[in-house]
Amino acid sequence: MAIANDFSVAVNGDIRYTGTAHGVAAAGYYTVIELHRFLQDLADDASSSGDDLLDITGSTPSDRSTDNIITLNSPYNIDDTAAEHLYDGSIIQAGGNTIYDGIVNFGNEGIHIEILQNGALISNDFWNSTPNGESEKGLNRNALAGISHRFMVKTRTSGADIDGRRMIGMNREFGKTYGEFSINGTSRGNNVLALSDSTDLNNQTASGTIGALSDISNTAGYRTMDVDNNSVNEAYYSEWDLGANSMNTLYEYTKYLSRRGETTTLYGLQGQVFRGITHEINIDNPTGTFAAFEAVSWTGGTAQMLAIDSTTAGTKMWIQLLTGTTPADGVTITGASTATADVDATVTERTISLPFIGASTGSAIIGAYGLGIEAGDLSATDKVFDLTNSQITPPNNVSFLVTGLVSGEDRVLVAPESGGGIDTTQFTVNGTLNSAGVTSVVMNTTIPSDTPSTGTIRVLNDEGLYVRLVYSSYTGSTFTVTSHDFNGTGQDDSVTTGNGAFISYIDELASNTSASFTGIYSSDRSLFVRVRDGGGSPIKTFETTGTLGASGGSATAIRTTDS
Repeated sequence: MAIANDFSVAVNGDIRYTGTAHGVAAAGYYTVIELHRFLQDLADDASSSGDDLLDITGSTPSDRSTDNIITLNSPYNIDDTAAEHLYDGSIIQAGGNTIYDGIVNFGNEGIHIEILQNGALISNDFWNSTPNGESEKGLNRNALAGISHRFMVKTRTSGADIDGRRMIGMNREFGKTYGEFSINGTSRGNNVLALSDSTDLNNQTASGTIGALSDISNTAGYRTMDVDNNSVNEAYYSEWDLGANSMNTLYEYTKYLSRRGETTTLYGLQGQVFRGITHEINIDNPTGTFAAFEAVSWTGGTAQMLAIDSTTAGTKMWIQLLTGTTPADGVTITGASTATADVDATVTERTISLPFIGASTGSAIIGAYGLGIEAGDLSATDKVFDLTNSQITPPNNVSFLVTGLVSGEDRVLVAPESGGGIDTTQFTVNGTLNSAGVTSVVMNTTIPSDTPSTGTIRVLNDEGLYVRLVYSSYTGSTFTVTSHDFNGTGQDDSVTTGNGAFISYIDELASNTSASFTGIYSSDRSLFVRVRDGGGSPIKTFETTGTLGASGGSATAIRTTDS
């Protein structure tokens, strides 16, 4: 189709597209040099006719700097609709007060490209139209040259650059790999994006299935956790909880929340706009109280603050830059909360991950900068990076499982093993227990690191009974236990220093057909297992030994009728 059939020129200089719409047969698309040649061809006529109101008597409508840079001389102009049907360069008009710049994407056919400009997605993504008769989206592509899209975007209006002519191209199609490419200030002519996608083999669950999940949650803002179990907390900007799901399901879920078209809010931003931490900023002179995460701004830029190390006395904040440039030393940052802080010399750019959670191996996660996952959900094959950008490797959490139980009848005991029986002197008690309200029990040796974080212990009292105590935590050689009265008789009799004690890894009446405990693997641990049922369907006491190894361990109770 000739350009003359699709464009008109009015006497006031308006150059308008008059052809059919995107995706309709005969929709017209023309290079900027074709527009220039069209206008010059009209301008050299002896007289105008019809809607071609240009001839030799009029002013020159356009000038060519190169085949890719065309200036429309006043009063000649295009509008946004006309710009959608032009490509392969820039159009400058209104004395330079309005500019449309060319975008070329080198990538695979069919990729869906979104443009993030001035902190928001351009809603009219006309460049993703599917040309009439074609099966793949993408206007003005050249498959032989590896070009998937060519189009123009307005980058200057009313004499002001739109966010410094900065923009980010993004592709976030659920089930495919995510990507982005930044243009940090367009130039005249064509500006390159390099966006491609392919099938993500770790993201093949139906979107409806992932979207229906309700037991994955996130606590946003500054979080501290001891992921590597070294008694020193690391800091993160989130704490994701898997619920009952796998690590790869969490990966798919976060992709779902940030996919194309998703409107869910993440950290105060539309999910599709959320990218993760782009900058870490040292701050001083804080005033007021910041929110855990909130919009912040300064002269020359805006951002979403994703974390601050103290809402009232912060020394660092972490942001996703939205518009403008990062603030310089001494510049005041103001939150939506009205709290303020000054930049203290250093702004550090951080690398984002795509998707924002990091990479999945199918069974493990290699996390993005600063993104935290609940420590108990991580395994030794996972890797996360804290807010200092240090790689943190979780310990190997392993479980021991006893199966073959009858719920409500079987009493189960799993204890350390020695000589085929219970190692009743795994510890000895350090300090006599003979008072009411005892809440801690000190041992003569350090508690092993593979001890479950909560559970039960047994201590030998002076009447020869192994008293069951529930502990809520431990540190060093001390268990913190539920208050117990050792100032009495029977189970409440005193415990003399030096009496034996041991961890009862499982010590319960079965509430299901199996029972388990989880600890941190450091070396193989020998265990003794005992199951008794003297109730409605009595069995002979079952005893066996087992091992908690690098992959966990298990035992199955053999139920021999006691009759």
